[in-house]
Amino acid sequence: MLETLHDSAAALLNFEMMSRYGSRLIDGVWITVQLVTLSVTLGFLIAYPVCLARMSRNKVLSGAAVSYVTFFRGTPLLCQLYLVYYGAGEIRPLLTDLGVWWLFREAFVCCIFAFSLNTAAYQAEIMRGALASVPKGQVEAAAALGLSKYRISRHIVWPQAFIVALRPFGNELISMIKSSALAAIVTLLDLMGETRFIFARTFDFLIYVYAAIIYLVIVEVIRRIWGLIERSCSRHLIVATRETQSRGQDESRISRARGHGLSHGGSPQSQRA
Repeated sequence: MLETLHDSAAALLNFEMMSRYGSRLIDGVWITVQLVTLSVTLGFLIAYPVCLARMSRNKVLSGAAVSYVTFFRGTPLLCQLYLVYYGAGEIRPLLTDLGVWWLFREAFVCCIFAFSLNTAAYQAEIMRGALASVPKGQVEAAAALGLSKYRISRHIVWPQAFIVALRPFGNELISMIKSSALAAIVTLLDLMGETRFIFARTFDFLIYVYAAIIYLVIVEVIRRIWGLIERSCSRHLIVATRETQSRGQDESRISRARGHGLSHGGSPQSQRA
C-alpha cells in the first residue's frame, strides 16, 4: 500500500525532474515578475497623459488618443509583440542611427515595450471612466470656493476616482500576468519559456501542470492582496452604507408602526371625535 502511494506521488510530482530543473522555474518566475512589474508601471505612466488627451476638448489630441486606444485594445497582444520584436529588425538601420538598437535587440526590452503600450491603452480607459464617475457638481462647487485645479484634483477628484478604478486596475494586473506567457514565443525565458525549455528536455507534460499551478498561486495571492487594499481604501464607504441601511430600516419600522396604529385606531380626527 505504502509503495503504491509512493509510486503514485513520484509519478505526479516527479522529484527527479524538479530537483534538476526546479531552479530554472524559480528563475522564470523572477523574470515574469520583473516583466509584469515594469510593464504595468510604465503603462501607468503612459496611460495618464493618454487619458488626459482622451478627455481633452482639442480634437487633434482627442483623436490621437482615441486612435491609440482603439488600435491597442482592438488588436491581439501577440500581433503587437511580433510587430515590435520582428519589426525592430526591419528598421535596424534607423534604430542604429538613433542609438537604440542595443535596446530592441533584447527580447526582454521588446516585451516590456509591447506590453507597456498595450496595458497603457486599457489603463487609460480605466482612468477615464473613473474620472468621469466623479459628479461634476462637486468640481463646480470646489471651483466656486476658490480651490485651484491642483487642489480639486488632489482632494476631490482623484480620491474618489481611485476607489472606482482600484478593482479594474487589479483585473488588468492579473490579465497582464497571464498574458506575459506570450513572451516565451519570442525566446524570453520567463516562467512559460523555462517550462517549454524543460519540456523539450524531458517530454514530461506535468511541467505544464506545475507552471499552471504557479500562475494560479501568483494570481490568487495578488487577488487577495488587492482585496485587502480595496477594503482598506473603501472602509469609510462600507461604514456609511451600513449606517444608511440601518437608518432606512429604522424609518421603515416606524412607518409600519404608524400605519399599523392608524389601521386599528382610525385617523387622529376620528379618535378625538
